[in-house]
Amino acid sequence: GPLVGWTGACSVVPLLFHSAPISMLSKDNKRIIYTILEYKPLLDSSNMTTDDWGRIGKDIEKNYENYDGFVILHGTDTMAYTASALSFMCEHLGKPIILTGSQVPIYEMRNDGRDNLLGALLIAGQFVIPEVCLYFYNKLYRGNRVTKVDAGSFNAFSSPNLAPLATAEVDITINWDTVWRANTTAKFQVSTELNRNVGLLRLFPGITSATVRAFLQPPMEGVVLETYGSGNAPDNRLDLLEELKKATDSGVIIINCTQCLRGTVSASYATGKVLMDAGLIAGGDMTPEAALSKLSYVLAKKDLDLAAKKKNLRGEMSADLAGAKLCLSDSRFIQELEAIRDALTPPLACAAAKIGDKEALEAIKEMGGNLFLGDYDGRTPLHIAACEGHLELVEYLLNHGATVYAKDRYGDTPLCNAVRFRHKEVVKLLRKTGAHFSRDKLEEAGTELCSLAASGDLEGLKIWSLAGADLNETGYDGQTAIQVAQAVGQKEVVAFLVQLMSNRSKVTTIFHFSCFISLFLSCQTPTALT
Repeated sequence: GPLVGWTGACSVVPLLFHSAPISMLSKDNKRIIYTILEYKPLLDSSNMTTDDWGRIGKDIEKNYENYDGFVILHGTDTMAYTASALSFMCEHLGKPIILTGSQVPIYEMRNDGRDNLLGALLIAGQFVIPEVCLYFYNKLYRGNRVTKVDAGSFNAFSSPNLAPLATAEVDITINWDTVWRANTTAKFQVSTELNRNVGLLRLFPGITSATVRAFLQPPMEGVVLETYGSGNAPDNRLDLLEELKKATDSGVIIINCTQCLRGTVSASYATGKVLMDAGLIAGGDMTPEAALSKLSYVLAKKDLDLAAKKKNLRGEMSADLAGAKLCLSDSRFIQELEAIRDALTPPLACAAAKIGDKEALEAIKEMGGNLFLGDYDGRTPLHIAACEGHLELVEYLLNHGATVYAKDRYGDTPLCNAVRFRHKEVVKLLRKTGAHFSRDKLEEAGTELCSLAASGDLEGLKIWSLAGADLNETGYDGQTAIQVAQAVGQKEVVAFLVQLMSNRSKVTTIFHFSCFISLFLSCQTPTALT
């Protein structure tokens, strides 16, 4: 079943790693197996710093290929800040990372912790949602769109300007149209370099220019200015505007965000336009937490120009819908069209992928179809393209949101399909994007590798090796591929495996006997979380 890593909340030094997996059965009879990493000492979330975000991110990066998703237990006070920060730090993300916690501790008889934890585990273990998310009170939110709105309610978090990615009621319903996609062939990595010279400044009536001047002094490099309404500030306070202009001219990036819970920054009013003239950048509908995290992230990226820094990087703000027209009477018709589209898109897209029809896929995408949804067997267009060896189509799909971690009803990923049909270049591209075999597939691979070795199938062994399989995996009888090849006299296979493992281990001792070769390799114990 799917594997989920569970990272303990708010901590500095790892205490222990429960290597024995714990399992739970979902409604769809999928067994979700999870292991627990606990940190010591546990911190109150109010004490979190950027260093703690980096440690959590690095722990995820170390174990990224071992699990299908990650759940982070976190205190609620700064959970929105951590979720926003991790969303930017986790680059080219292809798996779910879900933060959750509780208002009432889980050891209390009446608490919200149990439901939040179970919901987060079920979603992380069943669905490939490649985002940093926050799960609370039966709703899954995009991590960088959330803010804490209630200190005394179980419904403590809200995503004011974006609907939840998923709701957990009788069934778990995913809003796939809202899910953010990396749209890249780059491999997952965590960027822990964050600029700490950023801050939040909230306007209030009567704020002095001296206060603003002091706040904008070096080493300040980025500021989130929380303004009135739709991004307004007093246009008759020339002293304030002058201080802001001096700061932006000196290279300080100032983001204009609204103090309101809902809504977006606009330059419709004269009091908003004066801030643009002073060099401030409109923050759209970003939350202050997201704007601050984004500033910290992009200011540490010295290779990014201002235009790149202003881009919508992780879905932290809504697209500009200026000019879009929608009548209220059209809503029911649109919902019906969307239902038809969602039903027809997967089989049509898979059919186009089978024959390598890129133009048809582009047309489906232009009509609003999701190219990453699976058919009745859970097979996505990427599965089909990988089966058929359509390299150009595989690259196109990866660049338009398809995920290499999608599994069909049999648990096969696109990488499994590419290996089975021996499409070498497709395997290379998928591996470059971060594709890897799941733990259960690797355990099953031993028998297949032994079969290939027995039949002298060098090409098959090479494609498995290219895909990242350990050719020293044992089969059902405890034999490895090299032992089977030795037993049946497949000398070419033995020579290939010896050379391959010699290159990997660097330390190999080979004893030659008349009938067989005994091979002793240095073994490296997998490193636990440290």
